[in-house]
Amino acid sequence: MKVAILLDNYVEEVEFLYPYYRLKEEGFEVVSLAHREGEYRGKNGMVLRAERSLGKDDHLNFDAVFIPGGYAPDHLRRHREMVDFIRSMNSSGKVIAAVCHGPWLLASAEIISGKRVTSFHSIRDDLVHAGAIYTGNTVEVDGNIITGTDPSALPPMMREMIRILKRNP
Repeated sequence: MKVAILLDNYVEEVEFLYPYYRLKEEGFEVVSLAHREGEYRGKNGMVLRAERSLGKDDHLNFDAVFIPGGYAPDHLRRHREMVDFIRSMNSSGKVIAAVCHGPWLLASAEIISGKRVTSFHSIRDDLVHAGAIYTGNTVEVDGNIITGTDPSALPPMMREMIRILKRNP
């Protein structure tokens, strides 16, 4: 199975690195994906590398996507192709996980109306205005969408994501 982890400037580094290596540890093919290939600077200054840029039909090439938080999701949703990628992944029923500010991209893709979601508390209103049912739980799973509040949510989030991916090979 192939999983994309999205990347842009001001990503919360731990929310990128923990899922990246946790999914690799489970044997998944993991690709860091951005609107352009190359280096990005994390929220705390770490330099991270996008292994490749998003392609037109990449929703066909990936089984799941993980959206880390920090302020990267605000940058990601400014690129129409990223929003379309998330929308297409959802339309295909593929697993979409987003932590912290990551659900901002789900709101921009207009895929959370009527869905139970959680996030970092500061974007609660944005998600509610997008039609989501905001729970504030540490982790929320609604169909193919997995959301988490902050870095502390990563261990239970990853357990859920891995369980779902292994159940649906």
